[in-house]
Amino acid sequence: MVPQVLIVDPLDRELEARLGDHGIRVRSGNSGELATLAHPAAHQPDVLLIDIRGGRQVPAALAAVKRHHANLAVVVIGSSAEPSVLLEAMRAGASEFIAEPVDLAQLTETIVRLTGERQLTSAGQVFAFVGAKGGVGTTTMAVNVATVLARHAKARVLLMDLHLAHGDAGVLLGAEPKFSLVDALENTHRLDEAFFKGLVTSTKAGPDLLASSDRALVQSTGMQQFRAVVDFAARLYRYVVLDVPRSDAAALDALDEATSIIVVANQELSTVRGASRISAALRQRYGKERVRVVVSRFDKQSDISHSDVERVVGVKVQHLVPSDYRLALQALNQGRPLALENHNRLAASFRDLAHDLAGLERGASKPPEPTSIFGRLTGRG
Repeated sequence: MVPQVLIVDPLDRELEARLGDHGIRVRSGNSGELATLAHPAAHQPDVLLIDIRGGRQVPAALAAVKRHHANLAVVVIGSSAEPSVLLEAMRAGASEFIAEPVDLAQLTETIVRLTGERQLTSAGQVFAFVGAKGGVGTTTMAVNVATVLARHAKARVLLMDLHLAHGDAGVLLGAEPKFSLVDALENTHRLDEAFFKGLVTSTKAGPDLLASSDRALVQSTGMQQFRAVVDFAARLYRYVVLDVPRSDAAALDALDEATSIIVVANQELSTVRGASRISAALRQRYGKERVRVVVSRFDKQSDISHSDVERVVGVKVQHLVPSDYRLALQALNQGRPLALENHNRLAASFRDLAHDLAGLERGASKPPEPTSIFGRLTGRG
């Protein structure tokens, strides 16, 4: 993963350019931005680089940032390593102090190390599912993977339907949410654990759900709002599964915290071409090691083979999910994810995919009692 660094009050632009040449994503800002970063829901860089060369002091606002984001890595660069300066940096929450002359190799190594430590300690795993085309089963896959993780990992799991309106994750889970993603996006300034828990819906299948809305969002939604909600959820849940609309650029640009981004394709020519385009764009944006391709509704007799898909997409297909329209339709009507079943290939495939993504050992779990179609229609199921 490419480290993201924010340099606060840089003495010059040379440091930014040199770090960029070493493959680190860098941007410069001023100490006034620290007030925004201090917000509990604000997206944080991997490393905050505070430049106090030239006799300047550590910004007072840094202490507020560290109070709300204790795991944020902070590196201070100073003109000298005098004890008083070191003490000031330490009290403000600095993880490392580097004095002039700046050794670029040392600084780069420090940034990479701190980024790795932050990824291990600061957030849960985030799995983002993106369809190469509509109707390929992306929501079904996201719902079932979330269900497996909730049942087998015995951990807190959240499924987020990032479609602003009329997404189907709630239907597949048999849930009737009172609040939605739109409520979270419109209130990122209010995000705290109690407020967020009030927005999510518990489901019989296991995962919590932040559902799509039944109403359209009045105001436009930007990347920062999506990112704030996803990042906040990852600090509350061990696993966060995202159902990402491929047509929403803001949602696609908010996947910095994603552990894996799964592009879902099938064996239709137009879909395979779409998978090639979207996976290439996502690899360029987030790094090739985080983007995977899976094929849903796989048919061995199809004119387009497994190897054909790999040749067009340009990467190895990680999973082949078999086709079973009858079972999928039955699960939709019952609001009961297929992953809760124990004796069909499609359910086993979803379990294998979830185990692979999260690194889980295989295990069995007892499914809940089924809900009848009549009960769902009348509200008594």
